[in-house]
Amino acid sequence: MAPPGTKIVATNRRARRDYELGAVIECGLVLKGSEVKSLRESKVQLADAYARIENGEMWLLGLHIAPYSHGQGVMGHEPDRRRKLLLHRSEIQRIRSKVDQDRLTLVPLSLYFKNGRAKVEIALGKGRRTVDRREEIARRDADREAARAMARSRRRAHDGD
Repeated sequence: MAPPGTKIVATNRRARRDYELGAVIECGLVLKGSEVKSLRESKVQLADAYARIENGEMWLLGLHIAPYSHGQGVMGHEPDRRRKLLLHRSEIQRIRSKVDQDRLTLVPLSLYFKNGRAKVEIALGKGRRTVDRREEIARRDADREAARAMARSRRRAHDGD
């Protein structure tokens, strides 16, 4: 997740369920003033967002930042507009080659403030099929049940002493 000493604004919990995640990249985010104020109030939805590389620039689409509660109509912002992500050109090229080669998706994991600047964590993810998700849930349940059984047997052994 986000580095220590940061204020997390929003997380995308569905991303870990729907995608097999790989490398994680921290990106800056180009925002308007009213968007920053809305982020500070945590009025943001990250669940349907995704990133895309177009013309050598990385963009975040589908991110909904609600209008600032104390803002005026003229000074406000469009809630669902495209937002530019800030990365070095070499990083964007490296990410683009991985995305094109392995057919990956750029999935935002979390949005947070670090030293007063808005940052977003983007992960390279490969979509999971429904069958894969079911297998993952079954494996997790089996592991949890095994851990419970081991804990019960340890308690019994300890009580017998």
